[in-house]
Order: sequence, then structure tokens, then C-alpha cells
Amino acid sequence: MNNPQVLKIIENLKGRKNYEEKKASKLGFNSLYEYIENKMLKHKEAAKAEIAHKTEIQKDNKIEEKRTNKKKSCSCC
Repeated sequence: MNNPQVLKIIENLKGRKNYEEKKASKLGFNSLYEYIENKMLKHKEAAKAEIAHKTEIQKDNKIEEKRTNKKKSCSCC
């Protein structure tokens, strides 16, 4: 229980705390702290994956632009 962000989230749950505790136990976590910590970790991983996906799309778009520029054989088009 060292992560202050997790503790802050738990403090701010207020009325939803019982719901989250039940959900955590249903999913097999020993404590609400572990559940919130896991939830934050998944969120960070998803954000990293989304950023990686966006950069991959940008690279693909640049490659497509290069390919379309090379196909032109005359200066009028």
C-alpha cells in the first residue's frame, strides 16, 4: 500500500466503495487496493498500446505517400 494514487482513488469512491469491493472479490482479488492497482496498470498499458498503434498508422501513411509519389511518371499529373 505504497501508491498514493491508489489510496486517493479509494478515498474518493465514497458510495461506490462497497460495489467496487464486491467486484474486486468476485474477480479474485484479495483487496480493493490490488484491484484498483491492477485497473490502473491495465489503463496505462492500453494507453501505451494506443500510442504505439497511432505511430504505426502514421508510419504506414508516410509509406503510402511515398509510394503514390513514385508512381507519377510525368510532370503534368
